[in-house]
Amino acid sequence: MATQFDADVIVIGSGALGNNAATELARQGKSVIILEAGERIPRWKIVENFRTSARKTDFNAPYPDQPWAPTTHQENYLENVGEFDLLPGMLKLVGGTTWHWAAATWRYIPNDMKLRTLYGVGRDWPIEYEELEPYYVRAEKAMGVSGSDTDDQSGNNEQPWPPRSEPYPVPPEAESYYYQRLKSRIGAEGYHFIHEPNARTNVPWDGRPACSGNNNCMPVCPIGAMYSGDVHARHAEHAGAKLLTDATAYHLEKGDGGKIAAVHYRSSNGDDTRLTAKAFIVAAHGLETPKLLLMSDVANSSDQVGRNLMDHTGMGLQFLADEPLWPGRGQVQQGGIFNWRDGEFRREHSAIKHALTNMVPNSKVTQRLLDNLVVGPELDARIRHDSARFVDVSTVFEMLPHAHNTVRPSRKHKDALGIPTLTVDYTVDDYVKAAGHVAKQDFANFVRIMNGTVIEDDTGWQNRDHLMGTVIMGDAAENSVVNGECRTWDHDNLFLATTGVIPASGVINPTLTGVALSIRIADILAKEI
Repeated sequence: MATQFDADVIVIGSGALGNNAATELARQGKSVIILEAGERIPRWKIVENFRTSARKTDFNAPYPDQPWAPTTHQENYLENVGEFDLLPGMLKLVGGTTWHWAAATWRYIPNDMKLRTLYGVGRDWPIEYEELEPYYVRAEKAMGVSGSDTDDQSGNNEQPWPPRSEPYPVPPEAESYYYQRLKSRIGAEGYHFIHEPNARTNVPWDGRPACSGNNNCMPVCPIGAMYSGDVHARHAEHAGAKLLTDATAYHLEKGDGGKIAAVHYRSSNGDDTRLTAKAFIVAAHGLETPKLLLMSDVANSSDQVGRNLMDHTGMGLQFLADEPLWPGRGQVQQGGIFNWRDGEFRREHSAIKHALTNMVPNSKVTQRLLDNLVVGPELDARIRHDSARFVDVSTVFEMLPHAHNTVRPSRKHKDALGIPTLTVDYTVDDYVKAAGHVAKQDFANFVRIMNGTVIEDDTGWQNRDHLMGTVIMGDAAENSVVNGECRTWDHDNLFLATTGVIPASGVINPTLTGVALSIRIADILAKEI
């Protein structure tokens, strides 16, 4: 008698990665159930929450923070015990954290994927760039990515790179005046400005309108021009997938033959449900995915689950230029400076990316002036003057995977469902610290070139919300959690659709790569079930 399953595939997590995998599977005729711990919130409600929030700089503030579905900013949800306080801004709702990202959608370059072979540090990917490239194309089309087909994204000013089999689906937007002036002056002294590919469409795409320059990508695009994971929640449902909200997965049940037999989830009223499937995809973020595996005692024969935690730990620079640049018009990020993305220096220090932040600076400017007791008519004049000249550089560094950088289920705290929260032990390594000195030399050059007045050039290490490594990909079951297919070594029907599989962080935002890998998972599963 044939075994009856609740679905062909159960996807745990309704962010961009899980929903893209679910959409592809449903479109290929597979029955799919998506589990989401949070709830579904309409865009208008999030926009209104932001308008009425007193915490404008907290990008999590407009979003639900339920006791049973907490964001990473909820007290006791994330306990840090290491040298650095890792505090990413992750969300739990339909669509996930891409509701409040800047939509940067870079590809890794081939050298990023062979770091150990080429430079003797870190780890190599177990797959080649050429294997992932067709899925990058599909991910870019799914998300409506705009980009330049002529840039060398390695920063070496050679041929267009990395290799592409198809052009970007959406052309790059026009350069903002802010970006033009910085590129003209700083670029003249040998700094390579590269357009940032992004999933903020500037033409109508997949039912989304063109960007109208609200400059509100974070915490929420008010019109939906910027891609967010709820797009593919709708696509998955339209293709036949079933989306269950208020459904927190807390246990993966092992069955015969090393397979996962079922997932158990709990609702906010304490009801527990068991669901079976032929295959399972865990598509939570890079902290929640290893937590679920560790609580379930699965996929960890290598003892690598929850280890190798990497963020693009960064630092920042803020200064006033000697001319009006008018930041805050258009998209919040448009490009970066890529002199340190790839080269022999990676043997000695991490890669570096300087991103040009283009958010409205008035609140930061005003607070600084008030702190310096500037008031009255002078305050009004200075706000206008300083806001027009404000430059904000957000720098990120390439972290290496270290077994001692960990995330674990908490032994001290539980959420409202009785499920453990998170404990993180994270240290910034010497590889990054060596690059920090190089970045500060660049900071000094940027200020000098723009004849600037420094506001802040020693921020210390900063969070960047790019969680990688915690369920690391590799070429052997002894040293990794998943293989090159994102299939767990220990359970051939358990796949992990999360940036947590990424074994070499580079300096580029990992979301596009995560979506590409998720689409690839769907293709693999569609052939097997």
